[in-house]
Amino acid sequence: MTLRVALVTAGAARELDEDLPPLEAAMHAAGNKARVVEWDDPDVDWASFDFALLRSTWDYIDRLPDFLTWVESAARRTTVLNSPSVVRWNTDKHYLAELARAGAPVVPSSFIDPGEDPERALSAFLGRHDCVEYVVKPSVGAGSRDTQRHRRNELGPALAQAQRLLHVGRGVLLQPYLDSVDRDGETALIYFRGRFSHAIRKGALLLPGAKASPAVGLFVPEKIAARTPDSDELHVAQRALRALPFPLPLYARVDLIRDAAGHPVLLELELTEPSLFFAYAPGAAERFTAALVELARAG
Repeated sequence: MTLRVALVTAGAARELDEDLPPLEAAMHAAGNKARVVEWDDPDVDWASFDFALLRSTWDYIDRLPDFLTWVESAARRTTVLNSPSVVRWNTDKHYLAELARAGAPVVPSSFIDPGEDPERALSAFLGRHDCVEYVVKPSVGAGSRDTQRHRRNELGPALAQAQRLLHVGRGVLLQPYLDSVDRDGETALIYFRGRFSHAIRKGALLLPGAKASPAVGLFVPEKIAARTPDSDELHVAQRALRALPFPLPLYARVDLIRDAAGHPVLLELELTEPSLFFAYAPGAAERFTAALVELARAG
């Protein structure tokens, strides 16, 4: 079986996505035809591919309606992975509330939607959480862009950030800052068709106070290292995947940090365009390719 696969990126991300070269090589080594294409290129014939794999469409946060329209359009011509229903659900971090209701251990998350009073919502959030610091981020966002860490006793900068986001129609996510990340970093566990492949450690990204971590283009640079996850992290990742309101997708990245009691909790569940860090796990790109072939054979 020879698959024709589009590795879908964005123009600004094409040279930044370190996953693309090893994945393209693994696809060709397995006898498939893979080509890197941009999601908004009007000259791409999506019907000429068996699959369109969303890999680094990292500019979608600024163009979400256009991106979701394209996903639906492309899905009428080829098989988009992950699927449009997964993408619609996962591109807005309100999904964290749904996972929490389903019993997954999630970093406490509150939302401010456009039209709501941000000062009242911030005050209510701080009343519920006895945290020294907290994080304000857009509910539709990627690469830690527009994400800031604030001190509890300095409401003004956090309120100003929330108002900036709300003013342009973006929702806001509030979470306590779990300072274990300063010591342990985040653990990102990568799964293909629900099977664990590998994990990496990401160092802390957010600067203290009201300063934003510096973004370079589409994302904030990360400090990455290979990591062997602990058994409790694997358990929580599986709980998060079992809580999904749809069948397991082709690929998933489960980002965990530890709470004040030392228990792993879900920070984000990346199902749309996550970096999969193939370079940190020998054979990972080949495992991903094998999972895609297996999915194709299963119909």
